[in-house]
Amino acid sequence: MYGFRIVEKLQKINEDIKPEELKYHHKRVLVSKEFTFDSAHHLHCYEGKCKNLHGHTYKVIFGISGFVDERGLMIDFGDIKEIWKNEIEIFLDHKYLNETLPPMNTTAENMVVWIYEKMSESLRNRKEQYIGARVEFVRLFETPTSYAEARREWMEVE
Repeated sequence: MYGFRIVEKLQKINEDIKPEELKYHHKRVLVSKEFTFDSAHHLHCYEGKCKNLHGHTYKVIFGISGFVDERGLMIDFGDIKEIWKNEIEIFLDHKYLNETLPPMNTTAENMVVWIYEKMSESLRNRKEQYIGARVEFVRLFETPTSYAEARREWMEVE
């Protein structure tokens, strides 16, 4: 049987832990956040059922790396959500992708690169806010068992 314990004393900053102890390390770390969206599209120059208008519930997973700040945070998960909601999802969720994305065949392979570029641009625009933040990968699931992926080492020449 598991014992339940009520914490008697909450740790307090400047009493039980010093501000300079909040940052435990100087290593690069990766955080990941996933989202879903529903969209319709069709493929051009394709012989198969996907040439017809149809929809998917897509899942996108972001892997973002960087260095922690003095609080021990690299990026707040809520900040990733805000970028997603305000700068990327608005082009995707409940949209006809052939109409809202730049001119492209709306394959998972094309879309994942576009999503990668949008998140990378958003992080670059906030470079003062996050230390060394960069997109390491974006994985876009078109179905629960099929996905396309864009990775930093494939997307960016340094």
